[in-house]
Order: sequence, then C-alpha cells, then structure tokens
Amino acid sequence: MPRRIIDLSLALENDVAADPPGLGPQIEYRTHKETVSQLLGFFPGIRPDQLPDGEGWAIEMIQLTTHNGTHLDAPWHYASTMDGGAPALTIDQVPLDWCIGPGVKLDFRDMPDGHVVSAAEVQAALAGIGHVLRPGDIVLANTAAGACYGRPDYVARGCGFGREATLWLTGQGVRVVGTDGWSWDAPFIHTKARVAETGDASLIWEGHKAGREAGYCQIEKLTNLDLLPATGFTVSCLPVKIRAASGGWCRAVAILDE
Repeated sequence: MPRRIIDLSLALENDVAADPPGLGPQIEYRTHKETVSQLLGFFPGIRPDQLPDGEGWAIEMIQLTTHNGTHLDAPWHYASTMDGGAPALTIDQVPLDWCIGPGVKLDFRDMPDGHVVSAAEVQAALAGIGHVLRPGDIVLANTAAGACYGRPDYVARGCGFGREATLWLTGQGVRVVGTDGWSWDAPFIHTKARVAETGDASLIWEGHKAGREAGYCQIEKLTNLDLLPATGFTVSCLPVKIRAASGGWCRAVAILDE
C-alpha cells in the first residue's frame, strides 16, 4: 500500500532560539581535511596524498542535553516515582509499543500563549474531530508555538497542559502525548506570573508532575503538525536508548497510508 511520511522532527543546530539561554546544543563540525591526521593515526606510514582527494572523514562533536531537539521525555524526567509510588521508568525502560501508535492531532493554535488547557477543552477538541480516544493513541497538540520556532519568543509561545488534562488523557489509556512547544506544560514565564500571584507552587510543571500519578511520555519540540490530518495516521517516536536517562532524542514521523 502506498504511504507518505511526514517528518515531525526538528534539526539539531547551533544558534537557533529553541531552548532557554545556556541550554542549547553546541555542535562542532570537523571537515574531511581537518580529520586526515585522525584517520591516518590508525594506519602508520600512510601519507595524506594516498587518500582519495586527501580527505579523512567528516565528523561532529556535539554537546547536548537529552532534551535538546525533538525528543521523548521519560517518566523519570518528572519525578523519581510514577503510578502512585512505583519507580519511574527511564528512557531505556520505556516500552517501545508506547512509541508507535495511531496518531490524533488536536488544534489549539487559537489558544492564547500561556493558557493551561483543561480536560473539558481536550474533550471538546476531540468531539470536534469526531474521535473517541483508545488506549495506545498518541495525542499531538498543535499550538501557536509551532509557527514561532527559531524566533526569540519561541520558548514563551503556545498553550500548555496541566495536571487535570494530562490525567484525563492518561485515564483514557494514552501513554504518549506530544507538542510543538518547548514544553508540554504552559511556558514558564506565564506559570511564573500565576505562581507569583497565587503563591501556589503546585502550578509549577503540573502537567509533567501528573506523571507521578500515571506514568506517561511526551514528545516535545515537534514540527509540521499543521500538515497532519486530525486522525488516520501512525506516529513513530522511538527514542535513542540512553542508559538510565530522563529522555532521548527521537526522529518523530507521521506515516499516512494513501
């Protein structure tokens, strides 16, 4: 059967406003000419002019966090426990069948920046596309942040999801959610204002912290969600396997049968 693949992943790159200051990737590119001596170190007596075009290999040295670029958060990222006290899963322990499943895209682009989406708003969005969630569905949120990627205000843009909406989703059997924003939660600059006004520390990272009650994963910094239909596609977001880590980079894609 013919199929089309839509890339939902952002490229890792230098000097793009994709993370708060000081948390972005640092990529050092080494060219074929710069690495000749490195390659020849394995082969004593061989001269550079004996190599095709006098070239070694291209290679990159990268300094990253496990949450740079498009990535999958493991429950361990949010807390040390999940499901009411069980040890939280690290990224190498996340079941791979969580990471491939039917995709559902919900459009929240009209929500104001910093808005915390409620369970009722998720339910209304699902009703609007005529979809009833099933266990294993992967729910992707298209927010206002997606169109702002690379801009200085990207990290502050888009709506987010709090404890109530997150627990409602996991209560339907959803184990992976995703967003085109920097975070599944509302941007910190908006949460900061609410915490300062109310003194309520439970608002801090409340969507993530819902994982203490029901373990789940989230894909952050997705792209091209505007190209997806509401349903009728498969999401694959298999993470890089990093021992005992809180997250892993993934090449998230949507697969559409045509």
